[in-house]
Amino acid sequence: MIEKLDLITKEELEEIATIWLESNKEAHEFVDHSYWDDNYEMVKEMFPQADIYVYRDNEKIIGFMGISEDYIAGIFIKSAYRGAGIGKLFIQAAKENYPSLELSVYQKNESAYQFYLKQGFVIKQEQLEEENNEIEYIMSWNA
Repeated sequence: MIEKLDLITKEELEEIATIWLESNKEAHEFVDHSYWDDNYEMVKEMFPQADIYVYRDNEKIIGFMGISEDYIAGIFIKSAYRGAGIGKLFIQAAKENYPSLELSVYQKNESAYQFYLKQGFVIKQEQLEEENNEIEYIMSWNA
């Protein structure tokens, strides 16, 4: 079940930060791992400012979604649990709580791109993400 965290405990913050780092390194092999390591602390500080939704298995967080305003900053799920429909549950929760959504996804992250298309998102724009010199799609969904 998807749960929105109203207040993030220190333990929850550590759990989601670890999932964020590991998931990004696994999903974005084309991006140097140092990029994720270098941004780890900054992103960790941003989590409490976002709407964080989590999915738990036996009280352990195995995935989360972060949203700022109507922007899905990301959906991150531990590798052992991917492909089990948890990502769809996160998207459903987002659609229930926001009339429109936007996100960005690297062109080379084909599985994520295809997932968002299946969830009703469309490409709004294609742009160069300059820090990593990678093409990314800005995708949107409207109720």
